[in-house]
Amino acid sequence: MNTQDSNEKNKNEVNQTEKKSKETKEKGLTLGGTTIMAGATTVQKWGNSLAVRIPKDVAEKVHIDQGSLMELRVETNEGTITLVPKKARKKYSLDELLSGITPENTHKEIDLGTEGNELI
Repeated sequence: MNTQDSNEKNKNEVNQTEKKSKETKEKGLTLGGTTIMAGATTVQKWGNSLAVRIPKDVAEKVHIDQGSLMELRVETNEGTITLVPKKARKKYSLDELLSGITPENTHKEIDLGTEGNELI
C-alpha cells in the first residue's frame, strides 16, 4: 500500500469515527435498554427565577411538552438537579367508577340516628 492510499484510508477511518461520535451525541448512548443523552445548555434568567431550555428532540423522547408537570429533585451534597416528568393521574369516568363497586367492597349502611328536625 502506498502513502497516498494509506492517507486516504486514515481519512475514511477518521470520518467514520467522527460520524459515529456525532450520532452518539444526537441519539444518545444505549445501555441495557436505557438511552442516556448528554448535552450542554445555558441557564438563563426568567423573571426572578432561572430557567433551562429543554431541546425539542429531548422533550419528544421523554414525552413532555409545554405545561407538563415535572418533579424537581435537588441533591445538595452532590450538587445535582434532576427533572423527572410526573405521570398524570388517570381520570376515571363515572361508569368506570361504578363498575368497580361489588358486594365485597360495599360497606353496610350506617345508622347515625336523627338530630334536629329532619324528616324521615
